[in-house]
Amino acid sequence: MTHDVIVLGAGAAGLFAAAEAGRRGRRVVVLERAAEPGRKILISGGGRCNFTNIYCRPENFLSGNPHFARSALARYTPADFIALVERHGIRYHEKTLGQLFCDGSSTQILEMLLAECASAGVGVVTGCDVAGVSAGFSVETSRGRFEAPRLIVATGGLSIPRLGATDLGYRIARAFGIAVVPPRPALVPLVFDGDDRARWTDLAGVATTVGASANGVTFRERLLVTHRGLSGPAVLQASSYWQPGEAVEIDLLPGVDLVRELSDRRAAGDTQTTKTALGEWLPRRFADRWFEVMASPSVIAATGNDELSALSAGLHAWRVRPAGTEGFAKAEVTAGGVDTRELSSQTMEARRVPGLHFIGEVVDVTGHLGGFNFQWAWASAHAAGNAQ
Repeated sequence: MTHDVIVLGAGAAGLFAAAEAGRRGRRVVVLERAAEPGRKILISGGGRCNFTNIYCRPENFLSGNPHFARSALARYTPADFIALVERHGIRYHEKTLGQLFCDGSSTQILEMLLAECASAGVGVVTGCDVAGVSAGFSVETSRGRFEAPRLIVATGGLSIPRLGATDLGYRIARAFGIAVVPPRPALVPLVFDGDDRARWTDLAGVATTVGASANGVTFRERLLVTHRGLSGPAVLQASSYWQPGEAVEIDLLPGVDLVRELSDRRAAGDTQTTKTALGEWLPRRFADRWFEVMASPSVIAATGNDELSALSAGLHAWRVRPAGTEGFAKAEVTAGGVDTRELSSQTMEARRVPGLHFIGEVVDVTGHLGGFNFQWAWASAHAAGNAQ
């Protein structure tokens, strides 16, 4: 079973890289462990596949080398992928913040990728468990041995193990002497410690817009209280930057000058309580709980400056020290991965192992929530596929 290129993984990056290489006249085969290709594509975006973001920039990615992704992202842009989607007649819409979703279902994106592979003469072998890879490259699998002078590893990360995620890509990298940044869950809900769980988790389902900050990076989006901790887009984004033992700082009233608002009401002789007033900006249940555990309510007209300042400071900088995350089982992506210092940013090829490429989630490049990780899959796959 000799080919020009073997691609490991029939996900977004693997299928796209295979199609690109196939269009260059290369004999390409994709080997996929699962019984069906593209399982993670199918569940993405609530089943509608948030396939890119029109505002994609290098700043939307986290990596040990923040400049690594620039080259691939510049050479294959959201506009390029949108053009492909349109050629296949797939209708789409912008939801929020530049996020593009299929009008129909995620199946359309998977079918498009498989059609691109078919037209390029790419073979896709499913139910193919890789036992080992040796120099050359010779890939021993449950479906026999496959050989090719070039190998593209698109095996993804450790997130959502129920879909078949494994550490194969990291094992291959280490076997060839390539460094791996320790993988960790990213875009993942955070778990309260015991004290905060007792205070807040019975508010599960309550949501509000906040500014969530971790390691100096802030995201202004929705926060959701869960039965175990905090989730919602703002918290998922911050989780990628959070480190165990550190606090996440949450601005519960972004854009609200609470001191001025309440000072003006005090000057007007407002006889409401601060607790009642807070319910104008926060969900009532959350506002009530805040005054049960974090502050004492008072009549606005009788509230002093120091008390107003303290109330405002607490609400604008609620510090939560999570006990941990929900782990890879609930993580949308994996941060860390194959060290970008080991790879060419132009071709995604390992500097010390000619012919060996790593693309997509297996690499230490992690996008923000909202279609950025798909765009990295397309861009890195394009770079590797066109280097064959």
